[in-house]
Amino acid sequence: MTLSLPQNDLSQSYREILIGLGENPDREGLQDTPMRAAKAMQYLCHGYEQSVEQIVNGALFSSDTDEMIIVADIELYSLCEHHMLPFIGKAHVAYIPTGKVLGLSKIARLVDMFARRLQIQENLTRQIAEAVQHVTDAAGVAVVIEAKHMCMMMRGVEKQNSTMNTSVMLGAFRESSNTRQEFLQLIGRSK
Repeated sequence: MTLSLPQNDLSQSYREILIGLGENPDREGLQDTPMRAAKAMQYLCHGYEQSVEQIVNGALFSSDTDEMIIVADIELYSLCEHHMLPFIGKAHVAYIPTGKVLGLSKIARLVDMFARRLQIQENLTRQIAEAVQHVTDAAGVAVVIEAKHMCMMMRGVEKQNSTMNTSVMLGAFRESSNTRQEFLQLIGRSK
């Protein structure tokens, strides 16, 4: 799925939004705002132009390790699909390899690819887990995301200190409470 509006169409849409808000898009401070906003939105949603195959790009390597691999505290920035306001947080991704390991940066890039789409956190968590599972054929995959949502902080109930936590456990992480507990303990989510 790719964004279908050319930048000029997006720019015109932002101009109309400014008018709808009662602003004058021709005043000095706003003259270039529609184009800047269009460029920013295209950047913030560039995950639509990427695929798992492009991200992984063959960076799957043979390995005898069958112990848990965790990449923790991966920053993420996404836009809520309901209000198009940011949610910001971090992802913790773990997997148990079965003969192949994924290049370290690829996990962070997979998080970014899915985060750079209009999202809800619940789906983002599952998309990351399923992509890692698909690519690595791991014995298990676990993803935990903790994020602050501007749609809840800046508007609506305006709760400044709320954090949303989501998790998806696949394979061994779902089947074994010990494996799940080890992961949660290692990322500091369990006492």
